[in-house]
Amino acid sequence: MPTQVQIVIFAVIAALVLFQLYNVLGKKVGRQPEEDARAKPPVPAGPAVAPDGQPQPRAGQVLDAVTLASIAGLKARDPNFDPVRFLEGARQAHETIVRAYAGGDRDTLRPLLKPVVMESFEAGIAAREARGETEIAEFVHPARADLELATAEENRAVAKVRFLAELRNRVKSADPAAEEAVEERRVAEIWTFERTLGAADPNWVLARTEAASA
Repeated sequence: MPTQVQIVIFAVIAALVLFQLYNVLGKKVGRQPEEDARAKPPVPAGPAVAPDGQPQPRAGQVLDAVTLASIAGLKARDPNFDPVRFLEGARQAHETIVRAYAGGDRDTLRPLLKPVVMESFEAGIAAREARGETEIAEFVHPARADLELATAEENRAVAKVRFLAELRNRVKSADPAAEEAVEERRVAEIWTFERTLGAADPNWVLARTEAASA
């Protein structure tokens, strides 16, 4: 039978073995699932899809029940209408038109505006040129765009977007000795876009602008 000293020795050896096993097995080896979860970049969210299969606006683009109903009416006439993609395109068009108007770029403006709007913009550009002024428009922050209405009227698709923008306008007069005038302002407007349903050209054009509350 083992003596008491042998029992103590065996116990010490067993403790050392258990301690070594803990050091090996008890530590986390390699990348752990929670580390992988933290390491993965967030997946960009695409347009959400409602149960009926219709795309919904992304976070921050909140549409009320009346607007959603009008979108449903437009989608009945134009199943390809996507409010998220439309707003992205409208925001780009807004920035392009504002910059082109300030710069007097008629060639850029003409295909983006209905003739009646082009006439109004042309008058403003001509008046500025007559004064010998040049202007540059800069966006302090990306403009906010909210869909107010999207519907079908006869053979036209009509959409109204409320834009809220902070602009910095730099105006240089004809007098070379005069300093450049810089003005920062906050602008709230509703722009109405239109396009012909079923036409080969899918692009929207600006049909009207009006002041809006911020």
